[in-house]
Amino acid sequence: QVQLVESGGGLVQTGASLRLSCAASGRTFSSYAMAWFRQAPGKEREFVAVISWSGGSTYYADSVKGRFTISRDNAKNTVYLQMNSLKPEDTGVYYCAATYSRCGLRLHTTYDQWGQGTQVTVSS
Repeated sequence: QVQLVESGGGLVQTGASLRLSCAASGRTFSSYAMAWFRQAPGKEREFVAVISWSGGSTYYADSVKGRFTISRDNAKNTVYLQMNSLKPEDTGVYYCAATYSRCGLRLHTTYDQWGQGTQVTVSS
């Protein structure tokens, strides 16, 4: 298992940038695929981005493609989400998640390790 702690959220204006970090404990971090999900009030949790255990593959939701970048540093046990050109519809709680699975990576049910979340609010 890994314990995940997100940071970097905040209140920003439309068009601004934020970088979220997710620090993981445990010695097996590099074996996990890591993802970011988000949840807006009254909505279901939705997939944002995922990165493979090696960092060699990344996938994004269409709504963030070209604006967000997921990356990881296995030496630091940390995964990042660089968010540029933020929009009000990006507002929500952003969660970091980990899984050993190699399929179904866009589904929140695939992940069994979750952080507590960090709030991102984008004002118009």
